[in-house]
Amino acid sequence: MSNNKKRPPVLVVGGGIGGLGTALALSRKGIPVHVIEQAPEFKEIGAGIQLGPNVFRMFEFLGLTEEMNKWVVFPEGLEMRDSMTGKTFVELPVDERFWAKYHAPYAVVHRADMLNVIYEACKKSDLIKLTTSQKVIGFDETAGGVTVRTESGESFSGAALIGCDGLWSTIRQIIVGDGKPVVSGHIAYRAVVPTADWPKEYRINKMILWGGEKTHLVHYPLRRGELFNLVVVFHSDRYEEGWDTYGDPEELHKKFAEKCEPVRTLLKKVEAWKMWVLCDRPPIKEWAKGRVVLLGDAAHPMLQYLAQGANMALEDGVCLAEEIVKNGDDYAAAFKSYQQIRYLRTARVQLMARVFGEIYHASGVNRELRNQVLSDWTAQGGVDMSWLYGHQPGLPRVERVEVPKQDLKF
Repeated sequence: MSNNKKRPPVLVVGGGIGGLGTALALSRKGIPVHVIEQAPEFKEIGAGIQLGPNVFRMFEFLGLTEEMNKWVVFPEGLEMRDSMTGKTFVELPVDERFWAKYHAPYAVVHRADMLNVIYEACKKSDLIKLTTSQKVIGFDETAGGVTVRTESGESFSGAALIGCDGLWSTIRQIIVGDGKPVVSGHIAYRAVVPTADWPKEYRINKMILWGGEKTHLVHYPLRRGELFNLVVVFHSDRYEEGWDTYGDPEELHKKFAEKCEPVRTLLKKVEAWKMWVLCDRPPIKEWAKGRVVLLGDAAHPMLQYLAQGANMALEDGVCLAEEIVKNGDDYAAAFKSYQQIRYLRTARVQLMARVFGEIYHASGVNRELRNQVLSDWTAQGGVDMSWLYGHQPGLPRVERVEVPKQDLKF
């Protein structure tokens, strides 16, 4: 271990789920890492996120499963309801049949709890250095490494650079240069409500999505049932960068004025809403250049309709660590190999997320057809999602992740 600490570190720009997950993956392979975060602390903004079976395999590799299970909720089912009529047209249990098919669970978690589990694991590694309050504005690459420059005038050097700096990535603009993200025209409002304030009839352990015309909302429990997460999405021309802006309740309630009574009641339970504008980018094939590479949203930002942004970032990090070892620390070769393995996988998720958004927000005849088709699909046992949830090339094989018993507080 001491010899590894003397090696020049890999620089990771960005300390979110993707950046810290990548740092942990590299450290598991004996590779020293220096994570550089622009914020004063490693802290996640947001509320709940969904965790597919594919990310639980990454938790196994990273040694996070036991600790993560203390914070996640394992829903008993997934439902989709029509927000105009209130009728349920998709009802899928998440039980032994699901676990047997995908060999791992499906869960939901507060984004801050997920990040904190990864952060605490990083702090325990003597191969990971964590630096905050340093905004990277550029870098210089040489034959032997990379040096990043920060807004404060500091510089940090390492063997290679991984840009995990998100949707508005500085590193991406330097190596790809494709400008601003694509604005979808959809806005998401998010809120977390104490269970005591949540309607009793919806204090159930399910992920429930209400699909409507150019709108949808989704809710599910968090933190062992102490909270409920509510995310509302609707079409809007409003645009603001970032994830920590307060929304306009008047606009929100206007968009949902014609929805069924249960939907309107749920919205009234929230007094303050945070919002963000949903953006993505078209898939690209090249996101590596020499000793510099992109990862997660910096490489392949996607809309949230498949709930795979954080999951894909952790897959990226684990794959990248595998390729660095396979290529004997030839970072340029490893980054090209990682890119080749990942670009079609992530492109499919990017494009299918857009498709699912159209399904959730279907209007008129399209909405009626959606309800009929998805109802028939449910009756036949659901569609096979192995392309998303199954084992993927370039990732370590995990045969099975067990589902522990849970004791929820409602």
